Amino acid sequence: MPRILYIEDNADNRMLVRRVLMASGAAFEVVEAENAIKGIAMAQADPPDLILMDLSMPEMDGLTATQYIRTIPKLSHVPIVALTANAMQGDRDRTLNAGCDGYISKPIDIDRFPQEVLNYVRSVK
Repeated sequence: MPRILYIEDNADNRMLVRRVLMASGAAFEVVEAENAIKGIAMAQADPPDLILMDLSMPEMDGLTATQYIRTIPKLSHVPIVALTANAMQGDRDRTLNAGCDGYISKPIDIDRFPQEVLNYVRSVK
């Protein structure tokens, strides 16, 4: 069962993603962190199969968190996918340059989202 760590400061967004993934029929274990600092600690303690990363968070933004995670050897293989409402020109490139493996825009397409997540998990297996 793929273990997904969703790092997102908005509780409603965390709930939506968890519900969409759990209802998809694919067996996902979804764990959540309400900020990047907690998410990094959780990832180090028990590395997930995939990290979904919000970019706009207080204290530490998602790009900074991604760059930091990429310096941790035991997490270097874990795909990180930005899940963000930032859809301006250049955001995708900045996200990929920071070390993210992919980019999914909010609002998510609830029909396609579980398969997109599964594709990222399978890309490292």
